Amino acid sequence: MYGRTACQLVKEFASGDEGQLVSFNSDLFQQVVAECSQHHLELQSLIRKIQEEGLDIQTARNADHYGALIHHLALVRNKRCLMAYVYNRAETIRNLVWKIGHVLPQEIEEKLCHAEEEHFRKHSTALKSYMSKVLVDLTVDMVPPKDPYIKVRVLDDIGDGILLSDDKTANFACHSMHLLKRTDAEQFISRGQMEELTG
Repeated sequence: MYGRTACQLVKEFASGDEGQLVSFNSDLFQQVVAECSQHHLELQSLIRKIQEEGLDIQTARNADHYGALIHHLALVRNKRCLMAYVYNRAETIRNLVWKIGHVLPQEIEEKLCHAEEEHFRKHSTALKSYMSKVLVDLTVDMVPPKDPYIKVRVLDDIGDGILLSDDKTANFACHSMHLLKRTDAEQFISRGQMEELTG
C-alpha cells in the first residue's frame, strides 16, 4: 500500500517522548525517498501515455488519468510525511540549545544525522552571535533568582582551569561543592554534570 513507509516514519517520531529524540532513521527515510522517486517516474510515464494518445491531460478521465492522480497524491503525501519528520526533529534540535547549551552531549549527538548536527551548530552559532551583540545571555533562567549565587555539587569530573564569568578559573573535580554564580553553573547543570544543592 502506498504511503505506509512514510506513515511509519511519522509514527516513529510521534511515539517518542516530547522533546526527546530517537536516532535518525536513515533507512526508513531513504525508503520513502525511493518510493517518491518511483511515484514520480510512474506519474511521468502515465502523463506521456495520455499525451501520446492525443488526450488532454486536464479533461481526460480514463484509467491512466486516475492512475496518474493516485501516484501524484501518494507523492504529495510522502513528501508531507518527510517534511513533518524533518521539521519536528529540527524543532527539537533547536530547543536543545535552550535546554542544554551550545555543546551536545555524546548520547544526543549519536542520534543525529550529519545534516542535523550541522543545523544545531549553525543555530547555536547564530544565537551566540546575537547574544554577544545585545550583551544578554538569553539561555539563562527566565525567572529572576532570589540570589545570584547557588551551591552546587559536581556529579561528573569536569576538570580544572574552567574559566568563569568573573575571569577566575575553577577546578571542578567529581563530588566537589562550590558556590557559583547561577549563570556560570546553569550550563553544567543542564548537561547533568552538576546539581544544585538546596536547603
